[in-house]
Amino acid sequence: ALPVGYYALVKLVVTAVAIFIVWKTYKQNKKSVWLWLFCLVALLFNPLIPIDLNKITWALINLATASLFLFYSKKIQ
Repeated sequence: ALPVGYYALVKLVVTAVAIFIVWKTYKQNKKSVWLWLFCLVALLFNPLIPIDLNKITWALINLATASLFLFYSKKIQ
């Protein structure tokens, strides 16, 4: 297992990037589905109010989140 600090840093970075995407999307198109998906990501990964889920659920959320970031990166290219 990795140190707790690693997970805290990952949560902080994912939340910050998700909030940036939400802000950028809101400025461009308020009704985009990307806005709501990344709001959900920011809420799930926020380091201030942690959400306690089991390892399997987090593994699925991590996979879905990574896929979401990948699809979004392909969209903006």
